[in-house]
Amino acid sequence: MHVIVAGGGVAGAACAVALRRIGAEVTVYEAYADPAGSVGSFISLARNGLGALETLGCVDAVRRAGFEVDRQLMWSGSGRLLGDMPRGRPSGDPVRSITLMRGRLVEELRAAARRAGARIVTGARLTGARLTGAEAVPGGVRATFAGGRTAEADLLVGADGIWSATRRILDPGAPEPAYAGFYSASGISAGVPGIAPQSFNMTFGRNGVFAHIAVPDGTVWWTAQVSTPTPPALDEIDLKTVARLYREEKMPAAVLQATTAWHRPTLNHAMPVIPVWRDDRTVLVGDAKHPVGSGQGASMALEDAVVLATALHTAGSVPQALADYEARRRARMARMAKAAGLNREAKTAGPIGRRIRGLVLPLLFRYGYERATAWLYTEAPGPLPV
Repeated sequence: MHVIVAGGGVAGAACAVALRRIGAEVTVYEAYADPAGSVGSFISLARNGLGALETLGCVDAVRRAGFEVDRQLMWSGSGRLLGDMPRGRPSGDPVRSITLMRGRLVEELRAAARRAGARIVTGARLTGARLTGAEAVPGGVRATFAGGRTAEADLLVGADGIWSATRRILDPGAPEPAYAGFYSASGISAGVPGIAPQSFNMTFGRNGVFAHIAVPDGTVWWTAQVSTPTPPALDEIDLKTVARLYREEKMPAAVLQATTAWHRPTLNHAMPVIPVWRDDRTVLVGDAKHPVGSGQGASMALEDAVVLATALHTAGSVPQALADYEARRRARMARMAKAAGLNREAKTAGPIGRRIRGLVLPLLFRYGYERATAWLYTEAPGPLPV
C-alpha cells in the first residue's frame, strides 16, 4: 500500500512513522521548506500522547528533547493558589508529562519517519485530489500540488493542520476556523526566582491566562493567552503591550520583565466538529479534522496516527479501515471538543465570569478535576498490532 501524507508537522510525521510500522510505502508532502523550525511555543505531552509515542518507538528520543513536568499549579491573578494536581496523568501514574518546543517534537518525529523509510518532500502544497479510475491506480487517489506536481497512491492522509486543504477537498462546505476570542504571545525569560521546578503554572489574570514553566537550564518558558473580543493586528503586538496587560499579576509581571526572547504572536482559532472526515481513499487526522486545544492537540494527533495505522493493518480494505478509524475516534473527539470549549470559556471570561471562576475553580480542582479528565488516559489507544 502506498500512502500520501499531506503535511509534515506533528500529525503528518507521526502518521508516517505509524504507517511504515505496518509496511506501507509513505511519502510526506509538506508545504513549507522547514516544517519544524521555530514555529509555535512549547507544548506538553500528556500520558496518552506519551503512550502513543511509545507505540511509535519515539518516546525515548522525545524525552531527551524535553523535560519532565510533575505538577500543574493553578493561580488566581492575585497569586492565590487555586489548584495543585498531577500534570497530564492520573494520580499514582509514575509517567510524568513531557514539555518541549513544538519544533523539537517535529524534528524528532521527522527523523524517526526517515529512519523508518518514509520519504519527505518539502515545498509541496496540496491543491487538489480526486479518486482515480481503472486508467490510473484502480481504487486509488491522485493528489495535485502547487506548481503542477501530481502523485498517486492508495490513500491520502490529510495532516495539513487547521487551514487544511484536504478538508476543503473532502467537503467544500465544511466549517471554517473562527477566531476563538484570544491571541497567544510567548517568549523565554531568564533570572526569575521563586518558580517551583517541574511545575506547569497557569495564572487566570484579568486580561487572560498566563502560563509559565521553569526549564532545567535556568530559563523560564512562558505564553500569554490574551483575551480580546476582536482579533488584533498582530504586527502591533509587542512585549510592552503584553507586559502592560499583565502588570497587576505579580508572577506574570516578573516573568515578562525578565524576557530575553520574544516569539511572534498568533491568533487562536476554534472550529466545530466537522461532519466529513473521510471518503473511501482520503482521511483527516490531527488539527485538520479538529483543533482541540486544552493542551491536548499534539497528544490527540499522535493518537490519531496509532489508531489509523491499526485500522489499516486489521481491516480488509482501505475504505473499511477509514470507517473503523472514524468510528473509534468520533466519540472521543466530540468529548475533547466539549472540554476544549469549556477551557476557552474559562480563558475569555469577563469581569462577572472571573468572579465566578475564582469561587468555582478551587472546588473543581480539588474535588472534580481528576475524575473529569480520567477518560483521557483510560480510553487511550493501545499498541499497534505488529
